[in-house]
This record gives sequence, C-alpha cells and structure tokens, in this order.
Amino acid sequence: MLIAQITDIHLGFEPDNPAEFNRKRLDQVLRHLIDGPNRPDLLLATGDLVDRGDADSYRRLANALSVCPFPVFPCMGNHDDRENFATFFPRTPVVDGFVQYVVPLDGLRLIVIDTLEPGRHGGAFCEARADWLHARLKEEPETPTVIVMHHPPVEVGIDWMNTHPDEPWVSCFADTIAGHGQVQALVCGHLHRPIVAPWKGTTVAICPSTAPQVALDLSPIDPEKPDNRPMIIADAPAFALHRWTEHGLVTHFDTSDEHVMLAKFDKQMQPLVRALVSERPR
Repeated sequence: MLIAQITDIHLGFEPDNPAEFNRKRLDQVLRHLIDGPNRPDLLLATGDLVDRGDADSYRRLANALSVCPFPVFPCMGNHDDRENFATFFPRTPVVDGFVQYVVPLDGLRLIVIDTLEPGRHGGAFCEARADWLHARLKEEPETPTVIVMHHPPVEVGIDWMNTHPDEPWVSCFADTIAGHGQVQALVCGHLHRPIVAPWKGTTVAICPSTAPQVALDLSPIDPEKPDNRPMIIADAPAFALHRWTEHGLVTHFDTSDEHVMLAKFDKQMQPLVRALVSERPR
C-alpha cells in the first residue's frame, strides 16, 4: 500500500490572486502524484490547508483536490478554521467539535487527530481529544496503527519552530498512546522540512511542504535580536510517500521539480541490475 502525504499548503497566502504561488506549487505536486510512477492509493493532507482559515480558500482547495483519482484525508493545522473547512469538506467527520476520525485499511488503521487550538501557533491536545483517541486505540489493539496529525510532538532543533518537550499537550498525547504498542508511527507536518525522529518508542515522520520550506538553521535564536538569518526559502514543492508492508512503514521524501536523469535502465545498465537482483535470497 502506498500512502502519499502533502502538508502546509497555505492556500490563500495571496488572497486576491487566484493563480497564487502556493496554488501553482500544490497543482504541481498533485500532477506529479497522479501522472508519475508512484500513484498512491490515498492522500493525506496534514494541516495548514489554507493560510487564513477563510471560506474562499477552502473552496479553491476543494476544487484543486477534486482532480485526485484517489481518496484524500485531511486534518487540521494551526492556520485552519474548522467551521469554514466543514462547509467545503462536509464528508470529513467532526467529533465533539474536533476533526478526528479513523481510516480502516487492509491490515492497517490510520487515526487522524486534531491538534488545532485557535490563536495558538503550536499544538494542542486536550482531555476530550485524548479520551476519543484512547477509545479508538482500545478498539483494535492488535491492528498496526499510524496516527496522522499536524503538529509533531518532538523537538527537532530548529529553535523558532521547536515543540518544547514540556508542553502540556505533548505530555497529554504521550500519556494517551503509552502502552498502545500497535502505534507504528506518527505522520506529521507543520515544520516545512523532511525530518524523521524517534519519540516515545515510535517514529515521527515529518513531511516537507508544498508551499515554501523552512530554512535549516540549528543555531539558537534570540527573539530580541534579529540576526537576518534565512527563515523561509523557495525550495521545491515537496511531498512524502509512505509505503506500508508487512515489515512496517517506510517513508520516502521527494519534490515535484524535474529531476535530471543521469542514467536509465537500458542495455548498458542491465548487467548491474541483473547482478544486484541475483544477490538476493530466493
């Protein structure tokens, strides 16, 4: 099974421009997923779907995603608005005011959770959301499970974007999944960079953005002393492919820019391919 992920689309960053930069980048990624060699079985859209939470941006997002020949499963990020989202994505479940739901697959469950707290840039996870997630995890303790969320609960070293490990929502989330060994991975966005990290006995896979990326600078930042460091950079629009097999989840990151081919599978490369395949156990 192949699961694609896009995140941090930020549609509507240029609200008066129907051909805005972020829409072009989104369309480029979707064309790559639809027409490329790795068409997925489904697509996750992991939050910050729009930039200002406005209804018109959700309308244009629904239009953009309508070209997908595979199902799309969205979740909420800190730039999103649940009410406006629900108007244009009415089939996405809302439970007790939160966009949370289960996607049952063949031998795998995806559990989409809501980490939005309006007015806050970082994540949130309250007791109501925790109770819902705990109940869902108890339902099928033997089924491998991937939790899909916008905010990663792990500290990654980009100082101005970090999740602090002592944030209350992180503790609440950690306590909720503790003891549920079926949780194979957490699939997140928010940081606009490709990152993989261990956390609490599982793996966190963080997808880069279809919109511009965050610069990689691991030095400390002083909020009182602007130092002209790069913060947002125009790297290529990106996505993740999560390949689920009986051995677990394997994550690849790629961009939708054109890749310069230096070699192809022709008669010249055939001996190498034959040799590599012949070394494998039969």
